[in-house]
Amino acid sequence: MSLEFPAPSASKADLEEGAVFSPKFDDNGLITAIVTDADDHALLMVAHMNREALSLTIETGIAHYYSRSRRQIWKKGETSGNLQTVIELLTDCDQDALLVRVKVAGHQATCHTGRRSCFYRAVELQDGRAMLREVDSHRHFDPDHIYKS
Repeated sequence: MSLEFPAPSASKADLEEGAVFSPKFDDNGLITAIVTDADDHALLMVAHMNREALSLTIETGIAHYYSRSRRQIWKKGETSGNLQTVIELLTDCDQDALLVRVKVAGHQATCHTGRRSCFYRAVELQDGRAMLREVDSHRHFDPDHIYKS
């Protein structure tokens, strides 16, 4: 069974202060999900959910997302064993973004590269060019071993 989400209220007061969850999906039917660790609040990833992924997340307590590249729902950690148990799901003031606070199972890694966070490189200016510097080289698992396809 999939949850139904009411259309966002025309009233700014209802949207910002009311008790009805009425997420505003974009023109592609997606809402941005910012994912953090429930304990230390580290930013783990940014993803998207469609209505089905959001419904599955709320109903099961396990984070589900919509892959724009694969055009399908994915249960985060289903292959790697790093399932994300949702501790808290928050929405912003105008209900067009989500904050998903999770506990990560398995290797404690969220990124498909084996790192804890998808944010493992810093952008820096070097000789007039924007370059990337790795800030987290630790891999919690070998992606070639986990993702055999």
